[in-house]
Amino acid sequence: MKILFIHQNFPGQFKHLAPTLAEKGHEVVCLTLRVKEPSLWKGVQVLPYSIQRKPSQGLHPWLVDFETKLLRGESCFVAARKLKAEGFEPDVIVAHPGWGESMFLRDLWPNARIGLYFELYYSNNDNDVGFDSEFSKFDQQTDTIRLRLKNLNNMMHQQIADRGICPTEFQASSFPEEYRQIIDVIHDGIDTDVVRPNPDVRFSLSDGTVLDRGDEVITFVNRNLEPYRGYHVFMRALPELLKARPDARVLIVGGDEVSYGARPPKGQTWKQIFIDEVRGRIPTKDWERVHFLGRIPYDQFLRLLQISKAHVYLTYPFVLSWSLIEAMAAGAPIVASDTAPLKEVIRHGETGRLFPFFDGARLVEEVCTVLDSAEMREALGRNARRLAVDTYDLQGVCLPRQLDWIDRLFEMSPRPVRT
Repeated sequence: MKILFIHQNFPGQFKHLAPTLAEKGHEVVCLTLRVKEPSLWKGVQVLPYSIQRKPSQGLHPWLVDFETKLLRGESCFVAARKLKAEGFEPDVIVAHPGWGESMFLRDLWPNARIGLYFELYYSNNDNDVGFDSEFSKFDQQTDTIRLRLKNLNNMMHQQIADRGICPTEFQASSFPEEYRQIIDVIHDGIDTDVVRPNPDVRFSLSDGTVLDRGDEVITFVNRNLEPYRGYHVFMRALPELLKARPDARVLIVGGDEVSYGARPPKGQTWKQIFIDEVRGRIPTKDWERVHFLGRIPYDQFLRLLQISKAHVYLTYPFVLSWSLIEAMAAGAPIVASDTAPLKEVIRHGETGRLFPFFDGARLVEEVCTVLDSAEMREALGRNARRLAVDTYDLQGVCLPRQLDWIDRLFEMSPRPVRT
């Protein structure tokens, strides 16, 4: 097969699938914004595209989101047309449509089968919108209109998709029925041979302290420290957590940028805003046990999970982080918010402990419950790893299903072009 991948930040969710297909002898090409020059990555020919024009000035605010996707769709189309002129005719196109890039590829290659990574459908029903009133000015009527326009990109892609793929049942359930009919729920996969418990793990801090499994370590991980992933809830619980666990070290991983949701006031970061909010209630001797690690290399991240005696994870009703499944695969005892994405993998008292998202007191209580019982920690970690291996293992479960999805996509008749 000739297979074309489209992802603005390639490889993204295709980091295992694309090179595996190349290894199997298929011709695999990718178009992405991530690179400036053509390159070869694990057998995949990676080609750049660039944005062709600047956003409009004075556009209606409800249309700004769609225009950014339209600009990417146009720009990717220009690069794809050049690829076509050079003789490339893909049998299969696999794209993440979230940024609009693949919007017009059916028009260019009507005979290609198109598989799309459907991540989330925007809605104000049981979803992230309006979930946290502190950071969203929710208006039922205007937000319904805004979200309908925000879904224009999803709607246009539904018209060109032959099949869809989605990593979790929660995310798939956000889509209307006409989407669900073509979506297969297949997770991206976690390499549970690499991400596994390690009783001999050591973790070094910048002050020279070396932690091992005998230390009481509480961990919290976000790509970026922000409200969407419950950073504010965790920080507001921190003074009582430190008071309740006088020997614990708290290791916090995450950057200062914004991945999702509201941005902080200009010139500030969510990280520092919530440090400033709670610091006055934390004695210096306790604050010295809190370690902000920033973004760390993957090998350090794995050691952090392996050494954790209580791994705290929160999220709005939104996309589930890889890091949560990785923590489970590492055998870390999980303490998590009881939001819908978590309930798919965390069964209270079996694979982790759940607490109401906004209830910092319960967060502290559940962490203490886990830390006070070695037997409970062992059982939670063992059960969490078993679920991760049985359901989300890369080589044994997810990658074979992804490859089968590609084969079934190839065997389909492509949808007709709609005008």
